[in-house]
Amino acid sequence: MLTNLQSPLQILSNPSFNSHKVHIFDKPSFNFPSTGVINIKPAFLLRPRINLKHRKSSIKRRLCGIRVELSDDEEKKGLMVKRAYPFHEIEPKWQKYWEVNKTFRTPDDDVDTSKPKYYVLDMFPYPSGAGLHVGHPLGYTATDILARFKRMKGFNVLHPMGWDAFGLPAEQYAIDLKSLGFSYDWDREISTTEPEYYKWTQWIFLQLLKRGLAYQAEVPVNWCPALGTVLANEEVIDGVSERGGHPVIRKPMRQWMLRITAYADRLLEDLEELDWPESLKEMQKNWIGRSEGAELEFTGLDVEGQERDIKIVVYTTRPDTIFGATYLVLAPEHPLLESLVAVDQVKHVEEYVELASRKSDLERTELQKEKTGVFTGCYAKNPANGAAIPIWVADYVLGSYGTGAIMAVPAHDTRDYEFATKYDILINWVVKPHDENSGKPGKPFPGDGVLINSSSSETGLDINGISSKAAASKVIQWAEETGNGKRKVNYKLRDWLFARQRYWGEPIPVIFIDDTGETIPLPESELPLTLPELDDFTPTGTGDPPLSKATSWVQTMDPLSGKHGRRDTNTMPQWAGSCWYYLRFMDPRNSKELVNKEKEKYWSPVDVYVGGAEHAVLHLLYARFWHKVLYDVGVVSTKEPFKCVINQGIILGEVQYTALRNIKGDFVSADSATGLSELFQELIPDEKVMKSGDSFVLKENPAIRLIARAHKMSKSRGNVVNPDDIVAEYGADSLRLYEMFMGPLRDVKPWNTSGIEGVHRFLGRVWRLTVGLPLADGSCRGGTVAVDEEPALEQLRLLHKCIEKVTEEIEGTRFNTGISAMMEFINAAYKWDRHPRSILEAFVKLLSPYAPHVAEELWFRLGNSNSLAYEAFPTADPLYLKDSKIVLPVQVNGKTRGTIQVEETCSEDEAFSLASMDEKLSKYIDGKTIKKKIFVPGKILNVIVVPQNAKVVQT
Repeated sequence: MLTNLQSPLQILSNPSFNSHKVHIFDKPSFNFPSTGVINIKPAFLLRPRINLKHRKSSIKRRLCGIRVELSDDEEKKGLMVKRAYPFHEIEPKWQKYWEVNKTFRTPDDDVDTSKPKYYVLDMFPYPSGAGLHVGHPLGYTATDILARFKRMKGFNVLHPMGWDAFGLPAEQYAIDLKSLGFSYDWDREISTTEPEYYKWTQWIFLQLLKRGLAYQAEVPVNWCPALGTVLANEEVIDGVSERGGHPVIRKPMRQWMLRITAYADRLLEDLEELDWPESLKEMQKNWIGRSEGAELEFTGLDVEGQERDIKIVVYTTRPDTIFGATYLVLAPEHPLLESLVAVDQVKHVEEYVELASRKSDLERTELQKEKTGVFTGCYAKNPANGAAIPIWVADYVLGSYGTGAIMAVPAHDTRDYEFATKYDILINWVVKPHDENSGKPGKPFPGDGVLINSSSSETGLDINGISSKAAASKVIQWAEETGNGKRKVNYKLRDWLFARQRYWGEPIPVIFIDDTGETIPLPESELPLTLPELDDFTPTGTGDPPLSKATSWVQTMDPLSGKHGRRDTNTMPQWAGSCWYYLRFMDPRNSKELVNKEKEKYWSPVDVYVGGAEHAVLHLLYARFWHKVLYDVGVVSTKEPFKCVINQGIILGEVQYTALRNIKGDFVSADSATGLSELFQELIPDEKVMKSGDSFVLKENPAIRLIARAHKMSKSRGNVVNPDDIVAEYGADSLRLYEMFMGPLRDVKPWNTSGIEGVHRFLGRVWRLTVGLPLADGSCRGGTVAVDEEPALEQLRLLHKCIEKVTEEIEGTRFNTGISAMMEFINAAYKWDRHPRSILEAFVKLLSPYAPHVAEELWFRLGNSNSLAYEAFPTADPLYLKDSKIVLPVQVNGKTRGTIQVEETCSEDEAFSLASMDEKLSKYIDGKTIKKKIFVPGKILNVIVVPQNAKVVQT
């Protein structure tokens, strides 16, 4: 065994490696210290990583930049953990069979459309150099179970996989997915980065352009002069770039925008028809953010208080509070700001605007952030009461939302109240709570109530004494009649910024004519417009995208008019290709149209779409928007793309246990600890921990409660579990089964290695039940132990109850309870003396969606020559689902003393015998003289006994 190794050279010099092939990688996966000794646990050292191409001939083990190849003979000597069944032979065998025979290929042009269809899709994976961890296969396993189940139920199943990864390692990711036995139709594999694909992404853009849904506008972006590039909001922290800490400013740039706001109402209304989680629907509703209110006009005043020809329009959802508006706030980027600044305030306002330009929208609107602002020195007239109110500029108001200006009502808005108290601005209370005890004196009341202090004889508006709702309607009516405003529906949803200043991405198919600046769409016959070859992808430093360096590509000619022009050097954002890929899977090789109408009509919509909750808003909202546009164009036949969306939970790392120690080094129980900053934390190994009630404690001192917590898997925490390692040690079927058995699909749950050992043992039990015990040399016997005879009634009852439960749980995506049902069946089957072939075959079919490799092998050993992928899934027979046992009341001398469980066909003698053996009933019967038994089959047993105190009459 190799321990205490200081460097890769010591591994090479170790005698136990002399006979092995050793490869040194250029980039070690683990860095040894140059000095000192590191201890490597044998369990870590011997955890193998499988190379799929040579899986039968060798095991490749990777350690610290060294890969050691071991032969099969060495493996058999026990270097690997003991297997519950020979998955290392079974899994590559059946993966090769499926690939060679194209088992899961869905016919393209000759699909039988008379059969029902089932389209189950995973959200695009985004491969990284770090590869998979065990959390990634969770959703893929769920969709694969559904796909396999529906095939066996007679459906045409579309279950494809593809990639949305410019320059990312998709090929290795595909190999990893194949090693887990997922039944994807790899003939339909697509990549959004291929010109054959993004030709149609560009075509969709042209349709948007034709309909006025794509346009260019000056929008503020995060510009970093030092890096010479535009940064995303997430790349800006406290006004500086995440990389390098360079100052970032907000600067207007001409960008492509998509008018998603034109579809806001439809995006909102059509949510109701979808089988989506309510939480997901709510997130989309909040993102769209439809609100009803009013646009009100405040007139600017000069230094003498006279009205100027400047109208400041504000949007408010609470027009009823207009009398409480004691100041206005303009966004730093508001177009009227320059004309509303007093001379003595210009310098202060300019400095504030420049400071605000360095912040992202997220920073500016953070609720916990202290509000800042500057008085402009100017005033506006409140249209409701004629009062002159100050105009401020503050960065918590965004120019991109509403009108970029708000009427501030500090008495009834927490944010406005904080601002007003900080800068000593007037607060005017205008809403009294219906329940006077519900409001806190001196604090803002944001709720509805009855209006007070809300009347003006000068303007003729009086809303005193009426409810907030009635007052809002009255204010809007007054504003429309007097020209001071209008009713308005507003949305938080903003048009989609559809341009990126980077090389990787789909080129935008337009030409800007040199003479006129006119934007000309590229003819559809010229698509795809491909990326030019470019050696230098770095930012230009001027704000121009990297594509501007490809001068011969940029300078072009309009193919229709012959006029000289230039190409757009921006590219489409990452989301573009993933907005419609579900359609391309229906018809992936069509070069003439985006998707054939008949194929789209058959396969649409996607029946089940599974992916992470992080895509709940942006990806799903953008995809729905594009789909509705394509619906209007006539490309698709459904209003929505995804009928059912499931967000799978996250698999966390293994639970870690932490103990607390005080400054003296003594343990402190977590439930009594105060002032954690004064305590030291210490990780406790699992073997020193035990469960006590709902808590975990130290074995050696159960009075010390520990902190038990599981964290999201990450390389930095060192808690990543590699699926390659699990597959090598337990097999792909065990990994699939365990991930489904951990708990409900949608829940967050921690990884537990002992749990996978349990499901691995279960599969071993299934194997031995079917195949029999291994031979003396450890090898498996051929065939099975199945017998060709009719099953017993009880065997059929157990099987069909299992069939019913597994079917229901797959259809309800409650996979964990379906596995429990199969485990219960196997426990019962182990008690049988003989195992009929028909019973075992039916069970193997139940198991196959979950553990397809071992199921295929058992199916083959049971005497079947074809794959079971398209065998009919078992159907529960109601005849065997009815419980044959009933509860029979037992009376003694007419008084009910208890109940017993009996078969429906139970005789009087059998019922009496069971009653006599029952612990509760026997005391009323044993040793008694039985005078009479009254038995009504299926209804009651009444035992008449001679009372002990009965007198015997002598004659």
